[in-house]
Amino acid sequence: MTELIDKMTTLPLSWTELENLTNWKIDNINGPTNSQAILRLFGHQESDVRVTLYRDNHAWCPYCQKVWLWLEEKQIPYRIKKITMFCYGQKERWYKKIVPSGMLPAVELDGRLITESDDILMALEAEFGALNHSMKDANVIPLRQLERLLFRAWCTWLCYPTLSQKQEQQNREQFLKVVGMVEKVLGDSPSPYFLDKFGTVDVIFTPYVERMNASLYYYKGYSLREENERFSQWFDAMETRSTYRGTQSDFHTHVHDLPPQMGGCYSNGDEQTKINQDRVDNGPWLGLPDVIYPEPETSRQEALQRVIKHRHNIIRVNPGEDQVFDEALRCALTTLMTGETCQPPKGSDVALRYLRDRINVPRDMSIYAGKRLREALETTASLVSDRQEIPIPVKHRRDQDPANFVYIKDAI
Repeated sequence: MTELIDKMTTLPLSWTELENLTNWKIDNINGPTNSQAILRLFGHQESDVRVTLYRDNHAWCPYCQKVWLWLEEKQIPYRIKKITMFCYGQKERWYKKIVPSGMLPAVELDGRLITESDDILMALEAEFGALNHSMKDANVIPLRQLERLLFRAWCTWLCYPTLSQKQEQQNREQFLKVVGMVEKVLGDSPSPYFLDKFGTVDVIFTPYVERMNASLYYYKGYSLREENERFSQWFDAMETRSTYRGTQSDFHTHVHDLPPQMGGCYSNGDEQTKINQDRVDNGPWLGLPDVIYPEPETSRQEALQRVIKHRHNIIRVNPGEDQVFDEALRCALTTLMTGETCQPPKGSDVALRYLRDRINVPRDMSIYAGKRLREALETTASLVSDRQEIPIPVKHRRDQDPANFVYIKDAI
């Protein structure tokens, strides 16, 4: 036994040895919310399914997240068909025959196709009842308008280059003014949510507030969650919900997937911004204000299982030489599971950081699993050098084209 332990701390484990270190699994059909599912029954029969959700393969689209979260909260049995967003690759021809515009999400309800996320929610409400508060409720309508006001203020600050520091400050102040309005609404609520209990309004705010929290931290040095008491309490309350945890992304995924989707994100270049950017890009990732609920004990096992399942394609699409990267990846996974230093081959640091930067949460794994895997990859890469990684594209994310994993139903 002593000899085996010594070997484990000095050499990378084999794939068979690594497989023996994880038994992580999840019930995609009836278990907690997860991005790998293609069928959700919540204890019902498959014959009860009346809804098909067409959502993005990457589990990133904010409008898809809104409908996804609603269905999960209501526990409506539904099927999922995953479509490639243009940012990541070529949209499937069969989907464009159904929805010529290619827009996402779409829902098929009893054979009737519906697009536009708000129209989808209203149609689902009409058939299955409201999620505690109707989209047309007198208390909900002004909050829906407030969400759009917050969205516009965020876009103005983040997505347009400023010609002067004065303009930058004006955009910041306008955003903070709207945040103050949201803080007041949350402060007036008897619950940590927008109204008396979790409901439709929280679902509507979730996607873009999550992206605001990430993007402003990274591009503007501003922490929405940490600098606003009521928003902080709202985030905390959301993270008590397994439905939200299953759709929740991390800072690294959001800040690098936003620019091509939004037409650009502009940094203010402040010192705090630079500090935040280094933290999001290079770690440490644990402790960032993108998640605070306690880390599950199974996060490492989840990360390992997900990599093992897709390792052949992960190695195939990596720019590193296959044999070298195979060994380096096993080194990183050995460190992930044992905590022991495992020296990777020379020249493997770029390949390790390439994978580090292309973990997509929650598409590939949940948020803590993603953090642990990034940590292990960076720790291992740093044993070789501190060379800069291959840059992440800002005009598109075709480096994450799901066609490279076409042989796996729930492609990483």
